[in-house]
Amino acid sequence: MKKSKAVIILLCAFLILAGVTYVDFCGVDAVGTGSAEDIKLGLDLAGGVSITYQVVGDETPDETDMKDTIAKLQMRVENYSNEAIVYQEGTDRINIEIPGVNDANAILAELGRPGSLYFIAETDEEGNPNYSQNLVQQPSGGYGTVYNLNKSLDELKESGAIVLEGTDVADARAVTSQDKMQNSVYAVALTMTEEGRQKFAAATERAFNRGETLAIYYDGNFISVPSVNAVLTDGTAEISPMESFARAEELASTIRIGGLKLELEELHSKVVGAQLGEEAISTSLKAGAIGCVIVALFMMIVYLVPGLASVIGLALYVALVVLLLNGFDMTLTLPGVAGIILSIGMAVDANVIIFARIREELATGKTVRSSIKIGFDKALSAIIDGNVTTLIAAVVLLVLGPGTVKGFAQTLALGIALSMFTALGVTRWVLNAFFALGLKDAKWYGVGKEPKVINFLSKRGLFFGVSLAVIAAGFIMMGVHGAKGGDILNFSLEFKGGTATTVEFNERWSLEELTGQVVPLIEESVGGAVQVQTVQDSNEVIFKTNALTVEQREALNQVFVDNFGVQESLITSETISSTISSEMKSDTVLAVVIAIVCMLIYIRIRFSDLRFGVSSILALLHDVLVVLAFYAVARVSVGNTFIACMLTIVGYSINATIVIFDRIRENMAVKQKKDDLKDVINRSIAQTLSRSIFTSLTTLVMVVALYVLGVTSIRDFALPLIVGIICGAYSSVCLAGAMWYTFRMKFPPKAKA
Repeated sequence: MKKSKAVIILLCAFLILAGVTYVDFCGVDAVGTGSAEDIKLGLDLAGGVSITYQVVGDETPDETDMKDTIAKLQMRVENYSNEAIVYQEGTDRINIEIPGVNDANAILAELGRPGSLYFIAETDEEGNPNYSQNLVQQPSGGYGTVYNLNKSLDELKESGAIVLEGTDVADARAVTSQDKMQNSVYAVALTMTEEGRQKFAAATERAFNRGETLAIYYDGNFISVPSVNAVLTDGTAEISPMESFARAEELASTIRIGGLKLELEELHSKVVGAQLGEEAISTSLKAGAIGCVIVALFMMIVYLVPGLASVIGLALYVALVVLLLNGFDMTLTLPGVAGIILSIGMAVDANVIIFARIREELATGKTVRSSIKIGFDKALSAIIDGNVTTLIAAVVLLVLGPGTVKGFAQTLALGIALSMFTALGVTRWVLNAFFALGLKDAKWYGVGKEPKVINFLSKRGLFFGVSLAVIAAGFIMMGVHGAKGGDILNFSLEFKGGTATTVEFNERWSLEELTGQVVPLIEESVGGAVQVQTVQDSNEVIFKTNALTVEQREALNQVFVDNFGVQESLITSETISSTISSEMKSDTVLAVVIAIVCMLIYIRIRFSDLRFGVSSILALLHDVLVVLAFYAVARVSVGNTFIACMLTIVGYSINATIVIFDRIRENMAVKQKKDDLKDVINRSIAQTLSRSIFTSLTTLVMVVALYVLGVTSIRDFALPLIVGIICGAYSSVCLAGAMWYTFRMKFPPKAKA
């Protein structure tokens, strides 16, 4: 590379970094559009809209109908955010919390009144129109068609003009297809229930024979009046063409919510504050900044010139993550932060692998130029395999996982793509530019030494025994807690529900004041963890606790009356269900299982040895069970971040193991006849040991900073993650290779003919 080209590369790198950083801080216009402050934040970080619906009618709704309604509402509100949650309040109320929005009236207008969707025939049996169409001049010019009912809904029911209701629709989805000219055609695909299929067949036969339309009427308005072009007997249909996919998705979503079994009416709506508060955000940002500075110093001190090149690449990585969070309109929550932490660790890991390889090549006497080239080339397979296996998991979780899991998967997938780009692209270009500008002495790159080989395999019995003992201790502790009548784990409100107490104070309190002065008194009175939400432009505060008895509710009310002068008439309590539903749990487990199977298939293809895949999955399972044991013994709160924590550990564990297996595979390919299989494995572990230690340290720095500076809920997330990172390093070094060796001995490869 010529010096002029090197200067251009460095100049471009710094200009791009400066430009992206400027947008991150200032945005692209005077109001800061596209800046970090413009990133959508979830309920836990920024609050949002809370809407409470009540079931219409005097009778207590059926439990099954309530669950069905909640599940369908969850699908509907996820159009606003993957992090939106729906849960039951009392016996006949449903609460919806949507993050990142603050206009309750606009949300209510779009949601409408769930449960009032009808399919109406164009004419009655005598041929009289049930609805009519009028041309109305639009403000922008031209005319638009407006449909109006000619009779009341009660009359249309009585006359049989309502041929289907929303409950007859099993599902509605936006779809895309190609016409004869290969143009995209957008449509809404409808699937009817078994009962709805028969009604729909009769309705379409009648409309088709008469050459009529079949209107869809929702919440007092016509939302679609499609023509019927055939008799549809199989219970499926398409409404097409739609002007855009977004419009198709909007119509499909409206039809889905209109298919609720219960009719709901709005009870009240409000804008609630962040569950973690401004302090949590500021301390997390401070922890992230401190962690990044420490990692940058570590990389430059340990790896010298390559370390400096990686710092430039990592800085661009962080800046691009912030930029693209806005670009892809992602909602950032604490699980999303977990995905970013994991991807930062993988970005650092890629650089550590590369630089270790460069040093190994320098130790053999090669020139700096060739060592850089060979180092990147040899590190490529380990980086690709580690990142692709984690990316597979992220994609599966993104497609199949529930809302909170998707938030984690989105940031993880984004981070992995950017980390590979910065490590394999930016860092390489910058490092070669530094070399071209005169930094050619090997002392600026560090010459590796032959690592001391430790006989890890000889201690595999000890390692297996310790791991099994720790896992067994966790299950025993869970059994002890269960035998005492408690929960096997310290489940929080998100998993088991509780009581929501709404209090109207005489003055407005900040979340930090409530956390410091009010929450300790509540914990002393009723015990357990407390979640706090403030209500915008109001003195109201919502306290969510474990389920309270009548006596406990009375005692809690007295705390507010005695200590804060609150009128008892201004205190209300409601039982709330878990925000992590059974469907969400099962969806998460299913998504993780499918992700693991996909990773296993990928490893089998890449390594041509199923034993590698099985061993890596067992190491992953080991890490999850050890962290689960920690949750059981330490009684750390198991809440919404529990899923994100476990998913982070899964990603970290598989990546750490793949790096060692990649080196074993490489050494097996050049194995000398005198080499014993144990020697190959021990040497491979020794050659990657510095990578295992350094990557764990740099990732730990980020998480420990979060733990030291974070508020209680963030510490409950960071502490198990610390255990998981340490456990991941241990399992990859001490267990993964040993398990592969054991499988290799028990199930040796077939001899080639």
